[in-house]
Amino acid sequence: MYTVDLAYVGRGLHEELVAHIADQQGYYAGEGVHVALRDGCSWDEERLRRGATIGLGRALLSRLTDGIPWVALQVNTHRPLFWFLARPGLASLADLAGRRLAVHAPRTAPGCFTRIVLRRAGLDPDRDVHTLVRPPGDYGMDLRRLHDGSIDAALVGSTMAPEAIAAEHGWQVLAWVGDHFRIPTVGVAVDPTCTDPDDPAVQAVVRAHRRALQVIHDEPDTTVRHMQTFLGRHTADEVRAHYETFVAPYFTTGGQADLAVGAGAITAVATELGVPATVTAAEFYRTAATAP
Repeated sequence: MYTVDLAYVGRGLHEELVAHIADQQGYYAGEGVHVALRDGCSWDEERLRRGATIGLGRALLSRLTDGIPWVALQVNTHRPLFWFLARPGLASLADLAGRRLAVHAPRTAPGCFTRIVLRRAGLDPDRDVHTLVRPPGDYGMDLRRLHDGSIDAALVGSTMAPEAIAAEHGWQVLAWVGDHFRIPTVGVAVDPTCTDPDDPAVQAVVRAHRRALQVIHDEPDTTVRHMQTFLGRHTADEVRAHYETFVAPYFTTGGQADLAVGAGAITAVATELGVPATVTAAEFYRTAATAP
């Protein structure tokens, strides 16, 4: 049996769902590979590059800023699962002007995506918004700060169903990042200087993830059951609604990247980072071009 380390670099459905399904449904074993799922959230790039990673956004930022030649071999979705959750009184992204926003650091993938979205809404993230930078996590502290009023809004990830949280507390979901910025994101990536993209273990993982993506589209009940592992604070109906709104319509069927979307995303990310776009979509996303 082949073996491979596969590291996730964020928490929640966005990062973990496909790998979780592949593991729980026995697809890794069926493909003859033993996968060690590793928590790489705090790893530096040198450690992360020694195995495969799920975090394609971080891999792209690393390639653009550090020159590590990551390549993405499989893509789960083109719409990042992050949302702007806000207290009452805010109705749009434009209303964040002058407000306090909890957000990831600018040179992390979700932080970079957030800044792109804010700029598209006409806001300068360095001048128009008071940002509280915090590391990735389960966003529980953000909910506490929203409750006590010490922040007005937070960028939250897929450790919760934000629309259900908003309904429970009388808050607002100002925007879904996936509606405002599209990028082929989360899947399987490797650094070819450390791991051959054609390595049988890596290709076995890619095949297992493609099988998991088929489950997401063909077996809603199975997928919702797996999603409840991540969304334990929500009812079954809330989890299913989240699946039907954000997962089923937008996760890929075969793990392939839309290279036109990828090209636009690379340009936008490089511009936000202030670095040259030194890689093309076809060079970075080593999948066949198709619609998401």
